[in-house]
Amino acid sequence: MAENAAEIPPQEAFKDFVDEEREALDKNQADDRPIERDEREIEFLNQVAQDLRRRGPLSVYITQILGGGRSPLDQFAIVPFYPLQIGKLYFSFTNASFFLLLILSFVLFLFHLVTQKGGGKLVGNACQSVLELIYDFVPNLVNEQIGGLSGNVKQKYFPCISVTFTFSLFRNLQGMIPYSFTVTSHFLVTLGLSFSLFIGITIVGFAKNGLHFLSFSLPAGVPLPLAPFLVLLELIPHCFRALSLGIRLFANMMAGHSLVKILSGFAWTMLCMNDLFYFIGSTGPFFIVLALTGLELGVAILQAYVFTILICIYLNDAINLH
Repeated sequence: MAENAAEIPPQEAFKDFVDEEREALDKNQADDRPIERDEREIEFLNQVAQDLRRRGPLSVYITQILGGGRSPLDQFAIVPFYPLQIGKLYFSFTNASFFLLLILSFVLFLFHLVTQKGGGKLVGNACQSVLELIYDFVPNLVNEQIGGLSGNVKQKYFPCISVTFTFSLFRNLQGMIPYSFTVTSHFLVTLGLSFSLFIGITIVGFAKNGLHFLSFSLPAGVPLPLAPFLVLLELIPHCFRALSLGIRLFANMMAGHSLVKILSGFAWTMLCMNDLFYFIGSTGPFFIVLALTGLELGVAILQAYVFTILICIYLNDAINLH
């Protein structure tokens, strides 16, 4: 009996179950009037059985393995690898921590290869060319966006801006690797980064201008009774700079990855249909996914640039008070 049941394909067994349920429903009906809710449920089960029979159990299994049918937001889930709790504090080593350390190690390793003695070449390879491009790009960005200082004084901010741009860029690009984790798609990560830099910029502003740094919130010639209100109105958008900086990076990365996931699942579902019409129809979403992947790659680079240039603008405002 068990051997015969094992020989029945899963989709056929499911179809037999649907037929038995329909027969039981017909026998239990006292009159000829159909029960609409049960009829709709059995019709739905019939559609599921036909779908399984058309696609086959193997394609359904592969779809589940590749994440088909799951929420597009599942890719952003924080998964603890080694849970650690001290009192009410959690210090779990998660997938986000792992990929942060991975990208940090990767970038440091690349710079070590290029900057070690004998590592750089007159005609560099692709890795050396990318790092040299970054090294040339950031000083130009600092010189263009920060005014009122000599070139040598400006370059003391180069290490901070360079590290910010490099790690923002590589963390965004790392999220484009399939089955990896996009660290910058989490609001707490981007918010922590933006607030840390914003606090540092505020410290630079006070160190450079003293209490005169607060004069940006009070324009000249303002009547004294209006001064408290204007100071409050100016301080609120000033503090929201850090919030908007974190939201911008988080929202762009999360929205782009979710859209690619949704269209990829749609294209894969159509491709798994054992039907020529669906197979031909899947080519459209497939090429759209390719185009969106290229667009998302550009967004990853652009968001690192936007994040860095806004940091330079805020730093210029703190130094020059405008």
